[in-house]
Amino acid sequence: MDFNIEIIGLIAATLTTASFVPQVYKIWNTKEVENISLSMYLVMLTGVFLWLTYGVLIDSISIILANIVTAILVCMIIFFKFRYKK
Repeated sequence: MDFNIEIIGLIAATLTTASFVPQVYKIWNTKEVENISLSMYLVMLTGVFLWLTYGVLIDSISIILANIVTAILVCMIIFFKFRYKK
């Protein structure tokens, strides 16, 4: 794959993956999960695993790395949803 295209992918992956960090941080600090949609994050996790599979099949490091990190962050949110549920 063209290296310049992969750089664009890495930048995009960094930005979109980083967008989950504030949510994880907020839940971790406040322990508040009442307004977090479990179904949304379960659908998101399914999509992330499909993107990860796609990235492996086309050998795209940006897609693979982004979706591994995103899967971890989404799994943390789902874990917190169950752990801090009232």
